[in-house]
Amino acid sequence: MPDDSAASAPTLRHPRALVPVLVSLGMLVAVVSSLGAPLIPTIAAEDQVSLSTAQWALTVTMLVGAIATPVMGRLGDGPHRKKVILAGLTVVLAGSLLAALPLGFACLLVGRALQGVGMGLVPLAIATARDALPSPKARSAVATLSLTTAAGIGLGYPITGLFAQYLGMYAGFWFAAAMAAAALTATVIVVPAPPSRPTTAMDVPGALLLAGGMAALLVTLAEGERWGWGSARLLAVAAAAVVLLAGWVLHSLRATHPLVRIRLVKDRGVLVANLTTMVGGVGTYLLISLVTRYVQTPESAGYGFGASIVVTGLLLVPFSAASLVTGRLVRMMGRAATPARMLPLGCVLSLGALVCFLLARSSLWGIGAMMALAGLGVGVTFAVTPGLIVGGVPAEETGSAMSFNQVVKYIGYSTGSALSAVILQASTAPGAALPTNGGYRDAGLAGCVAFVVTGILAVALTRAGARSSVVAAGQGTLATASDRARPEPSRR
Repeated sequence: MPDDSAASAPTLRHPRALVPVLVSLGMLVAVVSSLGAPLIPTIAAEDQVSLSTAQWALTVTMLVGAIATPVMGRLGDGPHRKKVILAGLTVVLAGSLLAALPLGFACLLVGRALQGVGMGLVPLAIATARDALPSPKARSAVATLSLTTAAGIGLGYPITGLFAQYLGMYAGFWFAAAMAAAALTATVIVVPAPPSRPTTAMDVPGALLLAGGMAALLVTLAEGERWGWGSARLLAVAAAAVVLLAGWVLHSLRATHPLVRIRLVKDRGVLVANLTTMVGGVGTYLLISLVTRYVQTPESAGYGFGASIVVTGLLLVPFSAASLVTGRLVRMMGRAATPARMLPLGCVLSLGALVCFLLARSSLWGIGAMMALAGLGVGVTFAVTPGLIVGGVPAEETGSAMSFNQVVKYIGYSTGSALSAVILQASTAPGAALPTNGGYRDAGLAGCVAFVVTGILAVALTRAGARSSVVAAGQGTLATASDRARPEPSRR
């Protein structure tokens, strides 16, 4: 881990409460994220809009989150991190209150957009843990915080389902508002000010390029099914995404104070962490999308269980429980849990979950066990990747680097969700409302490919990194020996 001695650790007034408060920020993000997908049919019926239009209640949150996260990460790397966290929580609270009021779909959409700002809170929580806690506790807290957004899916979905089924569509947003208010109060009391560091100028051109590129990319993924994947409009938006994101990378390489220091990605640990997060995110969210849709399919289709939103959400609880338990076990293993061993293991476990979906999805118990296996894979992977990033960047770049990792994760999640929709749509006969059972098989195979690719990348990059370390150590030893053998200059 890079030397953090340049900045003194902040004083903690409530040291035991810090990690629970930081975890509450991650759980808030998980709840905000899960308020979209389960409620889409309800939103469409309540506000009398089409399902494709209601889908924007999920897309707009992801879109704003992808833009806000790196900006908040850069702002939080300076002396104003606590202020940025408080401002983010205030915006989430305002968005939750606006979405909770029955003022129509437009106000709901604005509220969901404001809630998306909360997705930038997790990287700031990770940076706070790194600065405020001793090294062993910091590593444990960072791994836990990385798991909260994924593990929280299995908690947010059933809560959302219960609210929607028994208390109405808006109850979930009131719950999010209460959580945001509690987190805001706790942050004021518990979270310390960051170490004294110089303020870095905001990279406005970089922020605009990244915002435009991410917006175009997520619109492409979200609207591909509705606009048509070969339509001129969609291809134009996709081309704009490529141009803007390429421009952002070139700008970041040349800028003095870029929004995200792209050069840090050259560190092998940071590179493998981001690649694993993105490609693994495709497989993880593809599986979650398939399961939630499959179990709610009426039995009259020849497959599915006709399950309610509540039952569907409960099937994701094993995913959360297993990921949290496994993440803790990985941290307890300490030095034995090297990335070279653990990242491929996480990919194998996740791959096993998708194989189970292909071969044994005939019972709800089997699907629950399958989701537990998927949680094991996510728990292993997400417990390892934050340490690779934190260990490869300077302390003053933690927020920015973790924010970039979150953006990469959102890209993977959005791609996995869109990929599942594309494959299922391709297996839906003209005029039919539901895809064939074979469509789920094809989508599951695509998820298997994603995790095979992730495992290969993890093995190749971690082994290459290990070899580089051995070579560097050997060169250092030879240099030291050479220095000792070299005769001292004569003194006259």
